[in-house]
Amino acid sequence: MTPDSYCVMGNPVEHSRSPWIHARFAALTGQSLAYTRQLVPLDGFTAAVRAFAQAGGRGCNVTVPFKLDAARIATTCSERVRLAGAANTLVFQDGGAIHADNTDGLGLVADIRQGAGVALAGRSVLLVGAGGASAGVLGPLLREGPRRVVVANRTVEKAQALVQAHAALALLQKTELLAQTLQAPGADFDVVINATASSLAGGGVPVPASVLRAGSLAYDMMYGPAAQGFLDWAVRHGAQARDGLGMLVEQAAEAFALWRGVRPPSAQVLAELRAAMA
Repeated sequence: MTPDSYCVMGNPVEHSRSPWIHARFAALTGQSLAYTRQLVPLDGFTAAVRAFAQAGGRGCNVTVPFKLDAARIATTCSERVRLAGAANTLVFQDGGAIHADNTDGLGLVADIRQGAGVALAGRSVLLVGAGGASAGVLGPLLREGPRRVVVANRTVEKAQALVQAHAALALLQKTELLAQTLQAPGADFDVVINATASSLAGGGVPVPASVLRAGSLAYDMMYGPAAQGFLDWAVRHGAQARDGLGMLVEQAAEAFALWRGVRPPSAQVLAELRAAMA
C-alpha cells in the first residue's frame, strides 16, 4: 500500500527538521506516510501546492516566506488563520478544496504550559515583534487568559495594527492588550516571548533587561545557535530561558493530528530531537 504523501514547502527549506519529526510521529503511532521537503520558487507557491495536491498529496506544512500565500489560496480556514492572516498547515480535501490552519500558536502555548511548566492564565506577557510570527501566536496566547499582553515592535504602528485585529478576542478574554515600542515596553513581565528574527540578523536583544525579573520565563521562538544570544541574556538576568524547539515539535504534532486524527507523543519526540542535536 502506497503511504500517504505530505511535505513542507518553503524557501529556504533544506534546514527543516519537519521530515524527521513527522517520520518519528508516524513510526510511533503506526501511521503510513511519507514526508518530504520541497524548495519552492519565490513566485511559484500556488503552482507548487496545486501540483502536489494533483499528484496525490494529502497536505503540507508551509514555512517562510509563504505563510501569507497559504492563507490566501485556501478554500476554508480556521479562526486562527483569520486572525493571523497566515497559515502554516494545509489540508487537501476532495474536489480540490484546501483547508488552512495555523498551528504555531498552539505549539507555543503547549510548550510553555507543558515543556516550561508555566501557566499563562492571569500572567503578564510581553510579545516582542509584530510580524508574521507574532500574528500567528497572539490569538492562542490570548485564549489562555493572561491578565495583560503587550506587543512591542520597532514601528509601533505595526504593533497597533496587530492589537486592533485581536481587540475583540482580548475583550472576550478580559485581557488588557497594548502596543508599545521596543525601547519602552514596560517592566517585570512574567513571560517574555521573542518573536523577532534579530538573532538571525546578528543583532542584539531587542528589548531592555527591565522587562525581566527573577524567575520570568524568557522564550525565544528560534532554536539552536540562533536563539543562544537571547537565552544567555535571559540567564544573566535571572530568568528561566527556553528556546523554540519544543514549539517546533508541538506545532508539528498539531498538524499531524489535523491530518491523521491521531495525537503523537510529542514529549518523547522532543526529547529525542534534543538528544540528536546535542
